[in-house]
Amino acid sequence: MKRKLFAFDIDGTLLNSNKEALDSTREALEILREKGHLVTVATGRSRFHAQDVLRDLAFNNYILCNGAAGFLNHQQVYQNLLDRNELSTFVEEANELEIDTAYVGLDTSRRSTSINIAKMDEAMKSFGASLPKLDQFFVEEEEVYQALAFYDQSFDNRFSDKYKKIRFVRWHENSVDVVPYNGSKATTILNLASKVGIAKEDVVTFGDGENDREMLRSFGMGIAMGNAKPEIQAEAKLVTDTNDNDGIWKALKELKVI
Repeated sequence: MKRKLFAFDIDGTLLNSNKEALDSTREALEILREKGHLVTVATGRSRFHAQDVLRDLAFNNYILCNGAAGFLNHQQVYQNLLDRNELSTFVEEANELEIDTAYVGLDTSRRSTSINIAKMDEAMKSFGASLPKLDQFFVEEEEVYQALAFYDQSFDNRFSDKYKKIRFVRWHENSVDVVPYNGSKATTILNLASKVGIAKEDVVTFGDGENDREMLRSFGMGIAMGNAKPEIQAEAKLVTDTNDNDGIWKALKELKVI
């Protein structure tokens, strides 16, 4: 069998509703590795927020921060940082609108404001993270891979077409990721695939969220989880069962790769 690259989102895909990996998912990953395929995570999480999952599921390859960082065998081979000037302009505008923001590095995150602690805390806890500590100078001292802005959908139209070097991807009803305009999970998957000699048509992706759109539609096989919204499922070539009902296992069996 030709070697393929399999890329998996974490939340809502690799993990079930209880934030745990199903036994069937664990077995599927093991089989794919035994057959020599390249298996990677492709997540919006930073390395710090993904580390427990990476360790638990034995991932040596991972794409983090919505594609801003890519690793092969634990070595960073790709980086796409946020434009500092445009990020600063956006943060200033957000502050004027009383919108909280936070900066995300590979291994730490820091918030720049404390306008609505409860809203920030609720969003962060939705994927098992805690409220970032306050540090307004983080952006001046550290590499920023992505940022967080804590606002609801009523602000989406205000920002969506305003900036040229950053874009906004919603992951919670009260929060969006701020990412490089030219970056995505799909871009970094393609970069890693090229480095190891795997063709675009031999890439298989699994996802369920807004930040999975590009990778679901860009490769040989994009698979949406059954728990994804209809508009996300529409991006995929195949829709499988949910993350609570062996969706990954069933899709891989249907593709006859396990």
